[in-house]
Amino acid sequence: MAENTFPVYTVDAIVNFYRTEVLTGQEAKQLTKSDLIPSPKPEAVQTLYMRVLHFLYRFRPECHSMLPLLENIQYPQYHEGASSIVSVYICMRQFLPSCLFFDFSLNDLLAPKKQKTLIILSAIMNFLHFRNQRMKVVLEKQAKFKADVDRLQSYVRFNKEAEKKIEILTTIPPEQQAEADELASALSELQATTVHEYQEVNMKNENIAEWKTKIAEKTQKLTQVKVEVTNLKEDISKLKSQIVESPEELKSQMEKMRDNVKNIKMSIEQADECVVELQSMVQAVGFTEAETQQTYGLLLELEDSINNTKHMQEEVPELLWCELKSLCLEEGQLKRAMGMKQDKESKQNIRKQKQREMKEQHVQDMLGQCNQIHQKREEVADKIQELTNETQHLKAKIQSLRDVCSKETMKAQALFDTLSTSMDKLHRQIDMNIVDLNQDLSIMSANF
Repeated sequence: MAENTFPVYTVDAIVNFYRTEVLTGQEAKQLTKSDLIPSPKPEAVQTLYMRVLHFLYRFRPECHSMLPLLENIQYPQYHEGASSIVSVYICMRQFLPSCLFFDFSLNDLLAPKKQKTLIILSAIMNFLHFRNQRMKVVLEKQAKFKADVDRLQSYVRFNKEAEKKIEILTTIPPEQQAEADELASALSELQATTVHEYQEVNMKNENIAEWKTKIAEKTQKLTQVKVEVTNLKEDISKLKSQIVESPEELKSQMEKMRDNVKNIKMSIEQADECVVELQSMVQAVGFTEAETQQTYGLLLELEDSINNTKHMQEEVPELLWCELKSLCLEEGQLKRAMGMKQDKESKQNIRKQKQREMKEQHVQDMLGQCNQIHQKREEVADKIQELTNETQHLKAKIQSLRDVCSKETMKAQALFDTLSTSMDKLHRQIDMNIVDLNQDLSIMSANF
């Protein structure tokens, strides 16, 4: 007990464990405490070991008795008993070291002892407990790994979708590319004209030194105005780049939406027609049910009349028996006729019941189709509502962008007008200054 690395269980615990976990059917019912104590039975111990091997390695008990098909073995039936014990012994010698039990002999199968058998069974029981725990851990890790793999696949799919969306957003449409090229060319032309004007102003500043300060102040103002103009043009280009859809695309989308609405209305009308047909069929079924109830009432009346005649027959005296005999014969004929009629009516009722069930099934199918059509109609209406909301939002956004563009263009036009008027005034002043300088030079030359 002290040398073992595993606990030695009690006989009750061992019997309960092997009856519930290892053995099945009649073997589990037949295993008792007396099979192990005070002296273990070799047959019970051998069956336990065979079932353990079958439970762990799927090695069936009948396979232990099989012999190899060799030519030199004579009388193989004499070897079957010994071969099964030797096979179990070899398998247990290979298996028990994994249970940390290394002292297994052939005598433990043929003449087992109580203490050693309980130790072996406790070692196997401890190994099975450890195996169940490890299997649970492995299954949990396997489930976690599957969940991680699924999550990784979903993340990879989301990354691919995000990359596609980024490519779509980064690519510029050809219409906006043309507008951007036009704006870039206009800006380059404007920069070229401003550079040319700067050169002319510098030349005039070199020629006229006295007016240098005034021209410098005005050039500073001009540069500020030009910077504002360039900023405004850049804002205009940004606002134009934000405009994604053109009015032609919006018109085409609205036309598609109108066509979808027309198709939905047509489907709704067809569904209403089907519902009207189903209602008419249901009314016909109601009429047939009323007719069957009437026939059933007539049959009940006939049965009451037959019962009354029987009662009268019991009360009639013996003297009138001959007269009543003829009536009984007529009643028998009437009964046979009624039986024939009832058989016909029962057959008709069965046929009507089948037709009613078929009609009800057809009605249920049509109602299911109607429900599906109504669901589709609601889904399409929701989609149309979403598209209308998106179109309204886009229209409002486009209108706001147009308003902003118009305001910015108004500001740019006003700045351009002020710039042109200031430039005209500057040119006039420069011309007047040149004329005055020429007059001064002519006066100075005359004086010289």
